[in-house]
Amino acid sequence: MLLQTVRPNIVQAIRAYRVDDLMHAAQTAGQHFLYANLGEAQTKQDVLETIAQSFLFPAHFGKNLDALYDCMTDLVHKAGAQPGFVVVLDQIPDNPRFDREAREQLLDVFRDAADFWAERRVPFRCFYSFR
Repeated sequence: MLLQTVRPNIVQAIRAYRVDDLMHAAQTAGQHFLYANLGEAQTKQDVLETIAQSFLFPAHFGKNLDALYDCMTDLVHKAGAQPGFVVVLDQIPDNPRFDREAREQLLDVFRDAADFWAERRVPFRCFYSFR
């Protein structure tokens, strides 16, 4: 099983993994699969809006990194027991309008979410790629 070879709470480059394989592994394990294709995003706002739409965040989502963290942690935690998460952030922008610092800040939110879920013994694996 694919997920058994990946630490349960990690944020890592997608590398040799295929999105379809990750989706199937999440379904087999009974975990949430969250996928955002960021191929059209150019700015931080674009990235946050695409994630919000892809992950079906509530309409009141604040479209900032703090709100992203809240939606990935507290909001879901309050909904009840969770089986685990496989998150894919596909084609994160790599351009002057979404530079290295912006990318690291985004990934830090997901690293913090992985830590949040680790404390609750819930697997949270996030895979990402850049374009």
